[in-house]
Formats: sequence, structure tokens, C-alpha cells
Amino acid sequence: MNMIINYHLQPTDLKEKLAQFWKLSGEKIKAIEKEYNPALGAPVFTKNGKYTTRGWTEWTQGFQFGSAILQFDGTGDESFLEMARQKTISSMAPHVSHVGVHDHGFNNVSTYGNLHRLMQEGKISFNAWEKNFYELALKASGAVQANRWSNIPEGGFIYSFNGPHSLFVDTIRSCRVLMMAYKLGHYLPGENDKRISLFQRGIEHLLATAKYSVYYGEGRDSYDIWGRTAHESVFNPNDGNYRCPNSQQGYSGYTTWTRGLAWAMLGFAEELEFLSIIQEDEFGPVWTKEKVIETITKAAKATCDFYLHHTPADGIPYWDTGAPGLVHLHDYLSRRADPFNNFEPVDSSAAAIGVQGLLRLGHFLENAGDAERGNHYWQAGLTLASRLLESPYLSTDPDHQGLLLHSVYHRPNGWDNIPVGYKVPCNESSMWGDYHMREAALYLSRIISGDTYYAFYNGTI
Repeated sequence: MNMIINYHLQPTDLKEKLAQFWKLSGEKIKAIEKEYNPALGAPVFTKNGKYTTRGWTEWTQGFQFGSAILQFDGTGDESFLEMARQKTISSMAPHVSHVGVHDHGFNNVSTYGNLHRLMQEGKISFNAWEKNFYELALKASGAVQANRWSNIPEGGFIYSFNGPHSLFVDTIRSCRVLMMAYKLGHYLPGENDKRISLFQRGIEHLLATAKYSVYYGEGRDSYDIWGRTAHESVFNPNDGNYRCPNSQQGYSGYTTWTRGLAWAMLGFAEELEFLSIIQEDEFGPVWTKEKVIETITKAAKATCDFYLHHTPADGIPYWDTGAPGLVHLHDYLSRRADPFNNFEPVDSSAAAIGVQGLLRLGHFLENAGDAERGNHYWQAGLTLASRLLESPYLSTDPDHQGLLLHSVYHRPNGWDNIPVGYKVPCNESSMWGDYHMREAALYLSRIISGDTYYAFYNGTI
């Protein structure tokens, strides 16, 4: 174990840090709204403290407007709710019908999904037409995403923007929109009016990710370690057979890009929460509920274990566990991560995503009767959250539009800003890092207040 876990920390110990967080968060959202030019496209990451864009795929706009929804949820400030409603109406429709990406679970659950959840939870006034509007968007988004499908011998997967041969580990979070659309009574109409189950496709994608994106120390290749993940799994599109691991944003297919690892940690954990309350007869003739949950639980434990064993003492990971410059940092896992070192950047956004994976898996296991293992992950999540909510990760500079510092987007492509006087990217933020830190803060805020447990599917079940 490399990350040092505080087993005495309680959620209430973070109240003061969370109060400061929400104050800063609101200031950052207002600054972006006032200063950013939307004609440039969706804001992606900061350069010298100001949000800018990066054309690759429009996957971050839902995080921008979703952040305002979370800010309302966390503080009750209705100005953020109104902002988010208007921006969702005016800007998010193209994302609902976007057939070219695997990011529907990011964009549309963060906006339409969060607004629908708030209405169903009674946090905003009920309006039938508004509710139907959100539900229509989620249904359409789930069906569009489910249609982006590649068959493999034992099922299939939602393929990435690279094409039908490509399974991305981060696409696991798009399963959310399939599951929500399913619970709202929707399906994908196929050729000859065939009714394709969104739930079944969601399950198949989860199982494919668990099998091919995650390693279990079972001798799959020379670098097979318990919990390691591959960013991309490559298949032969002619017959659906698996070929090899690859990476688009990590160092290689045989090292672990830590944000991809974090997507898996969170994706598996939140789907476990969802699947645990689905009835046995909904799983269909191919799988049993017990087998699916067993498979997903194994993947969730493996990825969380890998994170805890291959991350520095304070829980903040470097951008890839096999990054070549790490050799110059010597015994770097035994001490706190150093975002200002001269060799490899950390990625705080991976920590912001992974912290929810640890907390949710811990909560799930405790409810499932595994109190010891559940407490282990839960306390790791609290420890990591506490670290992210303080310097040098929480951005207190009023002139910096970002909320969570030291996030990295695409190290191999050299897209991240290296400030003057430094040798690696640092001091910058990303829209996904800021959004997921807000999700984690909302999760903990609700735990502390005793409010409704925060889950993506609230209001659909």
C-alpha cells in the first residue's frame, strides 16, 4: 500500500473545507460565464488560468453547465439553476443527437440528467412539461449512444470515436445514460422494428470493459497486474475478436493512464449501486444478477486496489504509472506527489474522478455486508477528498478560472500548458476535473447533511 489512509477521518471533518470549496466554486463559474467567449466552442482546459478550447470532440460542454447545476444543488443559490436551465435549452440539443461520439453519459447526464434528478428529488418545482423535456432528451441520448455498437463473440460494446474496432475504458460512464433511458421506459428501435434493450447493451458494455480493459494478474500478458487498465482495447471489426491493448492519452497500451483507471473505478462503482436495486428478472436469459454483480465488483475492487498501490502517499497520481520520467523521481510513491517536479506531471483530475469510485465502492460493500473492505475504500476516499480540498490543489486565486489545479489533458500530444519557469504542465485546470470535484463535494455534502443519497439514477427508479 502506497497511499497512506487516515482511518480516523470522518465526513464531518471536511465541513469547513467543503464550505470554502463551494464559495470558490461559485466564483469560478461566474468568472467563466462573464469572461469566456462561447463562440470559441466548449471550454476544455485553462492556459495561464483562463479557460480555452481544444478541438477534438465536444465532450466538456455538459460539464460546464452541469457544474452550475451542482453548484445550485450544493448551495441552494438559484441563480446557478437558472443559468444552467437556459444554457441546457440553448446549447445542449446537438449533444443529444450526436452520433459521432461515445460521450453521451458525460454531456447529457450532467445536464438533462441532473435537472431531471433535482425535480424528482423535490429540489426544484415540479413541472410536467419540463420533466418530459428532460426525459425525452435522456431517452434519445441513450438510444443514440446504444446504436454506436460493435458486436463481439460474447456480446458487444459502445465503440469510441476511433471507430468500430475501439473500446475505450472511459466510455463506461456512458452506460449511465443507457440505464436511465431504460428505466424511463425507452428502447432502441432497430431494423424491422426490432426492440433493442438499452439495459442489455449497457450490461454487455460493462462486461466487455471488465473483461478487456481491466487486468487481474491472471497471465494475460507480461504486464498483467491486478487492477491495471488499458485505455483502449482493439478488436478485429471483421469477426469481433480481441487483438491488443492500446492507449490514446496514456504512455502506452502496457502502462496505466491514471485518468482512464479513475473512469473505471467510478464507472464500475456507480453501476454497482444501480444494478443492486434492479430486479432479477430484468437481467434476461443470458446473465444472472448475481453473476453480473460479481463480475463488476471484481473489476471495481481491482481498479481501486491498483490506484491505492500505485499512487503516491497522499493519493494524487502522476498522469501515467509507466511515464518514463518517473524514474528520475526515484522513490516517488513513498511521499506526497509533487506537481512542480521537473519530469512528469500529476493529474489531479484523475484523483477527483477516482475519489468517488473509492467512496461509492466503500458504501456499496458496507451495504453488501463486507464492512471491513468497505471501510477500507471509504476511508481512502475521505483521505483523498481531504487532500484535494486543500493547497496546492484547490484554486484560491480569484484571477484563475479553474477550481482544481494540476489537471492534465493530453500529455503525449503536448496539449497542456507549461507555465513560464516550469518544465512540465502544472497550475492548470480542466472542465472535467472541476466538474468531478464538484460531484465529489456534493456527494460528501449530502452524506454530512443526511440528505438523499446522491446517485445518477435518482428519480428514474
